[in-house]
Amino acid sequence: MTLQLVFEMILASVGAAALYTLIGIAPGTDETAVLAPVTLALVLLGVEPIVVLAFFISAVVTLNLTDAIPVAVAGIPGGVMAAPMVPYGMILKKAGQSVIGIEKMASGAVIGTLVAVPVSLILASFLAPLSKVIAAYSAPVFFFGALFLALMSRNKVISILVIIPFAMLIQGLRYLYWGVGAVPETTTVSLSFFLGITIGPMIFSMLALLNKDHLATIKREDVRTIVIPKASNRKGFPNPFKLLTKKEAVATAASSLGGSLTFFMSPVGMTILFGEAVVNRIKDPIKKARMALASMDGLAHSTYIAGILIPLIALGIPLSPVAIGPANPLFNAAPVFTANHNMHHVLSYGDFVWATLIGSIIGLGLTYFFMMKYATHISRFVFKYIPHEAILGLFISLVAMLAYMDGGLINIAGVVLVAIVSGALSRLGVNYGVLFMAMYAAPWMLSKFF
Repeated sequence: MTLQLVFEMILASVGAAALYTLIGIAPGTDETAVLAPVTLALVLLGVEPIVVLAFFISAVVTLNLTDAIPVAVAGIPGGVMAAPMVPYGMILKKAGQSVIGIEKMASGAVIGTLVAVPVSLILASFLAPLSKVIAAYSAPVFFFGALFLALMSRNKVISILVIIPFAMLIQGLRYLYWGVGAVPETTTVSLSFFLGITIGPMIFSMLALLNKDHLATIKREDVRTIVIPKASNRKGFPNPFKLLTKKEAVATAASSLGGSLTFFMSPVGMTILFGEAVVNRIKDPIKKARMALASMDGLAHSTYIAGILIPLIALGIPLSPVAIGPANPLFNAAPVFTANHNMHHVLSYGDFVWATLIGSIIGLGLTYFFMMKYATHISRFVFKYIPHEAILGLFISLVAMLAYMDGGLINIAGVVLVAIVSGALSRLGVNYGVLFMAMYAAPWMLSKFF
């Protein structure tokens, strides 16, 4: 570890905090779609792995913090992870307590991060000796993980039925590429398909607008009026433990611990499950909403961070929905990272600790401070001057470029096909995680079942 590397990690973490503060406040941006392409680009550009990890941790902390602002301000989820919090955010918004909602979510996120980082590092050290055993059974684990997530989806029957057909689509495209010579038979295209899944709902919705019959059925609404709450006059660095009641702080810490221990499960599913359990007996709607926002945001942070760090440090395979999704470039980014040579293999435990601490401290410290002090000003700027379409267009173009690098022009068409299919399945209620795990288990499933 050199001073130059430390400086680069700090600089990368600050850059991630600045970039994803603006992106996180823009409503409707999916975490995977905005995190994975940028991380993949940094890996392929040859940035030091420890610097990439610090950037990624800071980005995750920042994004999960800032995507709470659209929930409180406009009742719109900033990302998929914030979706379960929307009903509670609307309760406080209608009561004129949007600022309190932001404070509760931000404070809960701080506690979630403070719990998740040490728990993840400790749990990873305990699981590390079992890495070879777990890795040997990773393919069937992905398959059963797909089944488990399918049972947690909105439409369980469809989710279970599509696992094998979707695996056939992925594996069929790989054989097509090998057959026409687009890529060598020693190369397995995965990252492009993974990115296609992430932009699936977006692509499907855009293409659906070209259908005149469907367009005629869409309900047209008036321009939405968004009221930005007044800025807080609080001076100094806000103390998250003073912004939460004792019960809220304890509930948030407990749910965050549970989220860290269930890192291998769906973050959204765990947020809903634990979050609703925490507030189940609270009758007062305002108190219930405050408790739910704090505990859910803390839980979202903990499951996300643990889902990244534990598979990365202990296993070296993406054995969680988060690792398979937004953190996938840390495991698979050929030719830099492969299944047998990725960040798990090139960084020491101490490197992981330093990168995690620097990324989380800078991301949390900067974003929390500016969010609490200037949330209304940042919200006004983003809602007024940064079109949502521009952000989505940027990441779609980045996906297209990476698809071309991965397999040429034919792969761009393949990624569009994967995006259309995954977008349609998502519209039917199939969880992202089901498709990700089916993709990774595809070779094993087809060899065993056919």
